[in-house]
Amino acid sequence: MSFGLSRKSSNSKKLETDGESYFVVKPFFRVDSPIFYPDTDVRHIALWILNALEKKRRTLDFLFEIVHNKRSFSQRDRSLLQALVFGVLRWRGFLDTIITYFSNIRIEKIELNILNILRIGLFQIIYLSKVPVAAAVHTAVEMAKSSSTPWTAGYVNALLRKASVNYQKTPLPDPLKDPIGSLSIQRSFPRWLIEKWAKRMGYQETEALCDAINTIPPITICANTLQTTRKELAKDLQHRVKNIRLTTYSPDGISFFGPMTSIPEMKAFKKGWFQVQDEASQLVSFLLDPQPGETVLDACAGLGGKTGHLAQRMNNSGWIVAVDKNEKKLFRLSTEMKRLGISIATTFSYDLNYSLSKGLTGKFDRILVDAPCSGLGVLRRNPDAKWNRSKKQIKIYHERQVKFLDNVSSLIKPSGVLVYAVCSTEPEEGEDVIGAFLAKHSEYTADKTLPGLPVAARSLVNDHGFLKTFPHLHHMDGFFAVCMKRGG
Repeated sequence: MSFGLSRKSSNSKKLETDGESYFVVKPFFRVDSPIFYPDTDVRHIALWILNALEKKRRTLDFLFEIVHNKRSFSQRDRSLLQALVFGVLRWRGFLDTIITYFSNIRIEKIELNILNILRIGLFQIIYLSKVPVAAAVHTAVEMAKSSSTPWTAGYVNALLRKASVNYQKTPLPDPLKDPIGSLSIQRSFPRWLIEKWAKRMGYQETEALCDAINTIPPITICANTLQTTRKELAKDLQHRVKNIRLTTYSPDGISFFGPMTSIPEMKAFKKGWFQVQDEASQLVSFLLDPQPGETVLDACAGLGGKTGHLAQRMNNSGWIVAVDKNEKKLFRLSTEMKRLGISIATTFSYDLNYSLSKGLTGKFDRILVDAPCSGLGVLRRNPDAKWNRSKKQIKIYHERQVKFLDNVSSLIKPSGVLVYAVCSTEPEEGEDVIGAFLAKHSEYTADKTLPGLPVAARSLVNDHGFLKTFPHLHHMDGFFAVCMKRGG
């Protein structure tokens, strides 16, 4: 069956036939760096990730995937790599304040590679008590020697040695005279973001939110109920991970720390028993509440995290159309559905900045718009985002989110359900988007009955029918979601 989805993104190279989509996947980029040799120190790999991330090459998840595909790690090395990369990204603002104080070169003049070497070294000195200071300084100096001009090794050595003894003497803003500046530096967040949160939530709650974001989160997974049960899965994993627990609000979730192997190497993963998915994200599927036999549109499907859970809620019966403009993501989505044993998902490449074919009007029982957003609700897992977001970007996301809802609103059947979700708790991307959409579409109303939402999760829904989660309140990612119903 052809859906007439003919408008493609500018980099599309898809060959379309009636009912099928084929596309060529080009290599992302060559990776032949010596950092992938088996005996390469983990710190060099952390440096490569941090440099590549800041040069806008790829996302943090993608860079880690490249690394893990290129070489294997012991549990110790894998843990150190994660600690270095995520630690530097979480505490970058605080680390840069110290570097600025001890450097005789202005920080904006320091070469990126050397700056990240300093950050890695300083992070180990301050936060990793098991790493001797001398070892942290030595490895930083050796990295500088191998990757820059000779004099920089001396510069790195001198700065880190001074900072290791005196970093606690770094002048910081007075919390009484400049509470925003103090919180911004000591919790390592951009000042504009602290100002924004403090204005909305107050100083103390902002401080609590920052502390929660800076805390290492557990790995949370969603049991694939087509293949197993949560109880069975938890029993299988209990001796392979640490601190395992069942999630509070989602009946399908399990959280844990310290897996003995990487996730893709786990037997349960290979058997398709679970996906990695935060508890807040899992709740979105319950909010949509798709039923077996229905036709569902997953309008911003990405890699298919929610697509898989929706199919499980439908007992793999019916039809899910997974749409995204990124064909490489859709290719991986299809692969993921096969791993999970899901057969009802069809992928189509389309840019939702444009209206879809009129032939699709009223074709879907339910639509999920998990819209692109600032990602400020998932900073626990993606700490790099706080350094490359701005107020201007939030406004741009708002406009795009309203447009996406507009462009799918006619596709739902009378009495059908439209769920909007973002991994952000910023009002511009949540309440303001829904206000703008409902003002233009009187045929829609917010549904407060929410029959599919677990009883435990109903406390997360406010009087307007908005589901909101926060890391410091609910120990899960920050999400906004709302279920809207089209009039009959």
